[in-house]
Amino acid sequence: MSLVQVKGLCKTYPSFMLDRVSFSLEAGRITGFIGRNGAGKTTTIKAMLNLIHPDAGEIEYFGLPLAGNEAQIKQRIGYSTGAVNYYPKKTIREIASVTSAFYPNWNDADYKMYAALFELDESKRPRELSEGMKVKLNLLFALAHGAQILILDEPTSGLDPFARDELLDVFTELKARGTAILFSTHITSDLEKCADDVVYIRRGQIAAAAPKQAFIAQHSLPDETLEETILRLEKERKTL
Repeated sequence: MSLVQVKGLCKTYPSFMLDRVSFSLEAGRITGFIGRNGAGKTTTIKAMLNLIHPDAGEIEYFGLPLAGNEAQIKQRIGYSTGAVNYYPKKTIREIASVTSAFYPNWNDADYKMYAALFELDESKRPRELSEGMKVKLNLLFALAHGAQILILDEPTSGLDPFARDELLDVFTELKARGTAILFSTHITSDLEKCADDVVYIRRGQIAAAAPKQAFIAQHSLPDETLEETILRLEKERKTL
């Protein structure tokens, strides 16, 4: 079942244009959102969260347009990025107490479970955390209110390979619960491990959107990794 529909999204800046971006996110599937820096991944995600206002296009969650239903929709989605801007002098426990007040579906048991899984000490402050642990903190708050959709912009940035594998296991578990996950990353090996679908954006346009195996069958050469495929496609299209 489609939980998110992005239809004909456009946004023009002086040096960049997001051009008729369309794709969907399905329940119980992980979608890898890939493309080089400046291709339009973060711009698309910001538009999906109403952090920027697109010039044209429609965004729907659960069959509802984002416009006019933002507060209701954001109770049912989670967002995480590779950066954290929480109060640096407050403890994690204090920040969680404040954050939980905004979410009627906040689940303390889930919060405790993920805090333990991520080995986050609730008595610590964000400024005391490593970059990798800050990513885990951001993801912890995104998971603690039972979001049905997770929008993750470079969530594994700064994590060591062991922590990334741990995180991918969490994503696989959430997928089994029916969560839809949009996973933007430059680490294509992570997508090879966990993604069901691939959305490939290039110069503000969707170059491909398909199940991962169909994408590989159509675009990859024999014995080529997903990373090698994307690098080759970028080089080939740069010469066009």
